[in-house]
This record gives sequence, C-alpha cells and structure tokens, in this order.
Amino acid sequence: MDTLSFMAAALSPVNLMLAVVGVAAGIIIGALPGLSATMAVAVLVPVTFGMSPEAALIMLGAIYTGAIYGGSYAAILVNTPGTPSAIATTFDGFPMAKRGDGDLAVTLSTLSSMVGGLMGALALLSLAPLLAQIALKFGPVEYFWLAIFGLTLISALSEGSTLKGFIGAGLGLLLSTVGVSVIGADIRYAFGSQFLLGGVETISALIGLYCVPVLIDLVATPSAHLKPPEKGRGIRLGEGLSLMWRGKFNALRSAVIGTAVAILPGAGGSIASLVSYSEARRTSKRSDNFGKGEPDGVIATETANNATVGGGFIPTFVLGIPGTPPDAVILGALLVQGFRTGPEMFTTNVSVTYTFIGGLFIATLLMLPIGLLIGRYAFKSIVTIPKALLVPSIAFMTIIGTYAIRNNPFDVVVMVVLGVVGWVLSRYGVKPSPIVLGLILGPIAEQGFVQGYLMGNASGSVVGAFFGRPLSLAIIAMVLLSVLFPLWRGWRHRSSKETAHGH
Repeated sequence: MDTLSFMAAALSPVNLMLAVVGVAAGIIIGALPGLSATMAVAVLVPVTFGMSPEAALIMLGAIYTGAIYGGSYAAILVNTPGTPSAIATTFDGFPMAKRGDGDLAVTLSTLSSMVGGLMGALALLSLAPLLAQIALKFGPVEYFWLAIFGLTLISALSEGSTLKGFIGAGLGLLLSTVGVSVIGADIRYAFGSQFLLGGVETISALIGLYCVPVLIDLVATPSAHLKPPEKGRGIRLGEGLSLMWRGKFNALRSAVIGTAVAILPGAGGSIASLVSYSEARRTSKRSDNFGKGEPDGVIATETANNATVGGGFIPTFVLGIPGTPPDAVILGALLVQGFRTGPEMFTTNVSVTYTFIGGLFIATLLMLPIGLLIGRYAFKSIVTIPKALLVPSIAFMTIIGTYAIRNNPFDVVVMVVLGVVGWVLSRYGVKPSPIVLGLILGPIAEQGFVQGYLMGNASGSVVGAFFGRPLSLAIIAMVLLSVLFPLWRGWRHRSSKETAHGH
C-alpha cells in the first residue's frame, strides 16, 4: 500500500502541471532535428535545481518522454530524425507522409510511443526493486567492475569504430580525474587554478558536449533547418487504433526489445529502434512493404524507443550506471540534489523513487492528448522560426543553464571549450556519449578500485579482493564478453568478405 500511496503523490496539482509542461517542452525540442532527447534534458536540468527531488525527477522524466516521441515528428514529415532514436522511424514514416498519410503516421507514432512508454515504466516498477536486492550484496570491488562494464559496453556499442568509442571513454575518465581525488584528497591536473579544484562539473560538460556541436552545425549549414511539411488531414485516431490492434504482437515484442536493450548500460533508443525494426521486418508477412510506408515499421521503432525511457532508469537507479545518454544527464542532476543511486533508492529514498515512477506513468499517458493536439502546432511554429533567432536562443539557454548550476563563470568556459573539442572529435567519429559516461563512471571506478585495493592490502591478498568473489567474476565475464564480441563480429565480417572475394 505504501508503494501505491507514494505513486499517488505524483497526482498532486504541482506534479501534474510539471508533467504537462515537461512533455510539451520535450516534444517541442525533440521535433527539432539534431536537438536530441539528451540535449532537451541537459538544457532544462538547471530549471529543476530549486525544486524538490520528486518534482525535479518528474519534470526531467516528462521532458525525456516527450523528446523521444517528438523526434518522430520531423522523421515522418521531413525525413530528418528529430532525435537519434527516430532514425529508423524515417524508413517507413516518410514514405507514408509522401503518399499523404503523414497525419496517420504521426497518430501511429503517438499511440506506439504511449504503449512503449507504459511497458518501460511497468518494467521499472517491477524489475528495479528485485535488482536493488541483488545490488545490496555489492561491495566497492563490484562497483569498480560495474563501472568498467558500463564503460566497455558504451564503447563497444558506440556508432562506428569500437576503438574510437574506447578513446572517448578514456578521455572522459581523464576529465573525471581533474581536481581533488575521491579518496586521499590529492590535487590533480588543477594547474594552479582554484576553479579546477572541484573538478569538471558534470552538467556543464554534458551541455557543452551535446549542445555546442549542434549549434556549430546549425551555423555552419547555410540551408534552412526545416522545410515546411505538407498539410495533413488532422487526427486519424480510429485508423491508428485499428492498425495498432492489428500490430499488437509487433508492439509487444518491440516494447520488450526496447526495455531489454535499455537495461544494457549506455545502449539507448537508436539501437533499440533499429533492432526492433529489423525483427518486425523479419517476422512480418508484409516484409516486402517495409521501407515503402509500412505502418508496422513505425509501430516497431516508436514502441521500442519509448520503452527505453523506463528501461534505462533500471540500471541508473539500481547500479548508478546510466542506461541511456539522457539517463546520464538525469543521474548528474540526482547527484547535484545530493542523492546516491543504488539500493538506497529503494530503501532510504523509496518515497522519491515511487513518486517519480508514478509521474513517469502519468507523463506517458499525457503524451497521447498533448502529442496529438500540441505536437503538430509546435512543429509548425518551429518550422517558421528563422535560424538567426533559433541559434542565439539555444546558445543563451545553454550559457544561462551552465552558469546557474554553481554561479561560476568558469563553468561556462569549460562548457564552451568541451563543446568545441566535442565538435572536432565528432568530425573524426568520436561521439560524446562515451566521453560523458567516462566522466560520470570515472569517480565510481576510482573509489571502488582504491577501496578494494586498501581492503585487499589489509586482508593480505589484493588479487583475492578483486578476483575472489563470485559476483566480481560474473561481472568480469560480462566485461570480457562486451569487449570481445564486437572484435569477434568484426573479424567474422572481414573473413566472410574475404571468402566472398575468393569465390
């Protein structure tokens, strides 16, 4: 009963209002190509610092939910994914729009997003407390190996080269060592600057790495950021519901895939949507229609990428390892609020956790009316905003948001410098997600390693401390699998190519 009463607290007028505002803001930002869900959350995190932890989490969860759905709008109408999670939505969404069914595709996307979001939130409600019980058995050494696992996984799953993913993760780890050390209070890489004693501020780094490169790209491309979409016929809810019922098993499978992929730290909605799209195509009786405007393609991708919202919070809350890049930003916001993730979220902070889960259910349900009624009008207004006004507005929000975190102008300098560095690195295929995860997981890995080493020294066996517990060995096995699997897949791909050339 306590769980239900905590979840019911999300229905308070203030929390409901924050959920509505969050979903609407998320849809508006998500509809803009290039402005990812991560950026939507990063830009608006500073707004939540004055709120209670429950209210802050509900608003951030609502923004995240809205942004993931909002990305489908541009994907369907102008063949430009608003967020990376909507890449696979362009495959069938845009062909539907070209034949005059853009409004139906948007309705399908809204319904699918709601189904996926509810399934993800249900998984968070049911699976996270069970995993929290297991997490209670974790010591410093297990947290060290978990941090390493999180780093190897995001690096292995990074777009393009695995090596570039590891380079990004290494750079993030290096940034996490700036300032006073977690244990021992040694001063490192401060270069005599008092501003660097506190280290690189996580949210400033996130805003810089995710927002500044987008602004540079918007300025660098002379063409308009969007083309006005064709006029639609309005909301086609009846047709959308009948298509959803026809594709119910596709939606259910895609929601399970989305949740499962999100539980893998760092995987994200883009991977989930691509996996579910390929599965939908493989099992469909109409597989030949995929890529030509097949509604099941839109259902599969949009159900999966919204299921990652709830699924991604499972490792974030239970283990302190972000399930998706936006979770990394929300984790940063939790740390600023003074919260520790892990089993404490389901013991000491149980009221905050379940109020947030209740808020996530509400935000997902609100997405249906808000998405259908406000989404398209928001998009039409965004289309008309000239780039000369759009870029300075976003730049102003990033500067104010970064400064507001610690009222420190140096954080703005760090944000801009990291943003430019991030833009240059992205030109060479090093994406921001591994860097961000390295920055967040670095202190966890360092603290676990130093404490484990000290415990090993005290017990007379450092090797035994790190390799002598069953839980540690299980995590090490997962680390090896996540590192070796991409290498094996690459080797197999090369050998099959060589065989084909040989014939």
